[in-house]
Amino acid sequence: MASKTAKVVYRPVGIASSIVGGVVAGMVFKQVWKRARGQDDSPKALEYEYGWREVLLAAAVQGAIFAVVKAAADRGGAIAFERWFGEWPGD
Repeated sequence: MASKTAKVVYRPVGIASSIVGGVVAGMVFKQVWKRARGQDDSPKALEYEYGWREVLLAAAVQGAIFAVVKAAADRGGAIAFERWFGEWPGD
């Protein structure tokens, strides 16, 4: 169990890893979509020219990529924090 001090000190590390993770996830999704569909941009929900299938597929792929990258960034940040400070920042 992490101390309150570790949780407070970890907060900036967690925020930074989330921001970096979000940027990386966006770049990964863009590349995956470009390779899979041959389009530079994924369809958005309010773009009329795309059907339900394309819009929902893009959203599902983007969500999966963001979830995996966020988990990896959070876990990596926690591991780095533990190495630096000797205490695990989570529960």
